[in-house]
Parts: sequence; C-alpha cells; structure tokens
Amino acid sequence: MPNTLPPALELIRRTPEGEARRTPLLFVHGAYAGAWLWDRHYLPWFAAQGWQASAFSFRGHGGSPGGEQLNALSIGDYVADLAAVVAAMPVRPVVIAHSMGGLVLQKFLETADLPGAVLLCSVPPQGLLGATMNLLLRRPHVLFELNRIVGGHAPELETVREALFHQPVSRRMLEECFAHFQPESMRALWDMSGFDLPRPSRMRRPPMLILGTAHDALIPPVQVEQTGHALNQPVHVLPDMGHALMLERGWESGARRIADWLTERGF
Repeated sequence: MPNTLPPALELIRRTPEGEARRTPLLFVHGAYAGAWLWDRHYLPWFAAQGWQASAFSFRGHGGSPGGEQLNALSIGDYVADLAAVVAAMPVRPVVIAHSMGGLVLQKFLETADLPGAVLLCSVPPQGLLGATMNLLLRRPHVLFELNRIVGGHAPELETVREALFHQPVSRRMLEECFAHFQPESMRALWDMSGFDLPRPSRMRRPPMLILGTAHDALIPPVQVEQTGHALNQPVHVLPDMGHALMLERGWESGARRIADWLTERGF
C-alpha cells in the first residue's frame, strides 16, 4: 500500500496570457529528477501556445517533502501523488510523462481515466530489465554511474551528457543538470524491474501519443516499440535527440510534435 501522502507536493504552473485552451496539461518527470526538468523550456512554451501547463515533483523529489523516506517510496506512492494532483485540478488534464513518469502514468491508467496521455521515452510495461541489459552490454559505465547516484554519489559530468543528450550541450547545461540530479528510490527501481509493473489489459485507453528518440541511451527505440506493441498504439521516434528531449538544443521539435497532436484532437 502507498505511504501517507505528504502535506504538499511542489507544483510549478505556467498560465497563458490570454484565455486558456479548454484542457490543461500536466507534466510528470522521471527518475533522479523533479518538476524543474520541464520549466526551462516546455512549461513556458506550452503556456505561450495557450495551454495552462503545470509540473509537479513526486514526494522525495525536487521541492516536495519526503526525501528522508526516499528509499521506502514505491511506484504506488508515485501513482498516488499523480492521482492527488489530477484530483486537485478543476479540469482533468492531458498528462505528459517522461521515462519513469511514463510507467507511473501507465499504472495510474489501470484505475483512472484521462482525456489524453503522452508517453515520452517511457519505461515500457515490461519494465527496466531490457533497458538495463542494453546499458550493461553497450554502456556499462553509464549503468555504473546511475547506480552511484542511487547510492547518493555525484555522477561524472561526461556520463550525464552521454546518458541524457545526443546533440552538443554546453557545460553550463551539464552543470545545471548535475546540480539538480538526486538519488532515486531503490524500492521504486525494484518495482520497475518487475515487482510492480503495469498491466496493459487493465489500462484505460484514452487518446495516446507514444514518442521516443533515435539516440536515447537509456530507453532506446526498441524499448519504445515494446510500449507501442503492448498498448496497441503507433510509435513515433524523433531523430537527432537523446533521452532528455525537453532539454536538448532541438527541444522545440519535440514540443511541436506534442502540440500538433494535442491540437488535432481538440485539446
């Protein structure tokens, strides 16, 4: 069972200057991160396009409480956090979720519905084992550094670059990511490795966009294809981008792909 919800989760909200479109957007971060991930580009950009755009940090992440209990936090706790934020919004949002957040969104859809869902470089329903084996065979040093982060150690800047980016990235951006990186819950990582995986047969099926990137070191296109196959949805792979597509130099191409999909469906 999930732990008791913390008293307040960090929430960043960007509001359009004029009348907002009818469906708000809620952005969900992945492992080792927080709501900050979305606020450099995506939140202000989507607000400028007319959407109310919000992002929150799971308990134990970013500016949310619960860090002292981090390793006890489960995927079920993160699902409860997402459910609490959605329930507090006056209009049910389209949820846009990245990496671990995508798996949390899949779990949420087992018991709740949404007007729409976007999975970005998401952990597939089959969990992390495939991605872990890919790292072990192709980039073992990246896997080693990720395990160091879980243990509370700072990663090497070059490993941050290789794990997150494909396009050239400034040292300033690497240092910004480095400053925000944090350990992830060991229990949540175990849940994603097989102990609490999504069950596609139980999931609600709102309109859904599944996006991956061609040069993702953490969730490569074959893993994104697994998500599409399990959910019976087409998959779109963005070229020339890595895992942190919202921070890449070409971040706007991914944002525009999402915005086009939202507009086509009247969101």
